[in-house]
Amino acid sequence: MTATDRSIELINAAAQAAADRLAHDIIAYDVSDVLSITDAFLLASAPNDRQVKSIVDEIEERLQKELGVKPVRREGDRDARWILLDYVDIVIHVQHSEERVFYALERLWKDCPEISLPEDAVRTRGKAEEHAQLTGGVEGDQS
Repeated sequence: MTATDRSIELINAAAQAAADRLAHDIIAYDVSDVLSITDAFLLASAPNDRQVKSIVDEIEERLQKELGVKPVRREGDRDARWILLDYVDIVIHVQHSEERVFYALERLWKDCPEISLPEDAVRTRGKAEEHAQLTGGVEGDQS
């Protein structure tokens, strides 16, 4: 089983929205063979809580406006360290960079096929490491 065309469409729109809000390290996995509850995961991160929230807001707005979908669940708003948007067909995780490193969701899903993303999203790979080097490894929380 593979992710549906609709799931891929949602993932690509969400990835582009995240890239437009300067998310770091955007990646998507087709998890349909190992999970029955969803087709795909999108992972993205940002160096501070405010940007995490901004990315999530942009994704939610873009998917509503362009594709007419709303998440059935949104969790993590209070701390904005890890916000999850559940669209049933896809689940989006936007994490603070520190949480992204600590929880390393990529390790859990590394055996699942990666989903091709828009070029803007692909160019975000390595941005978290680049940002950490520029800030001396200290990720400031500007919330």
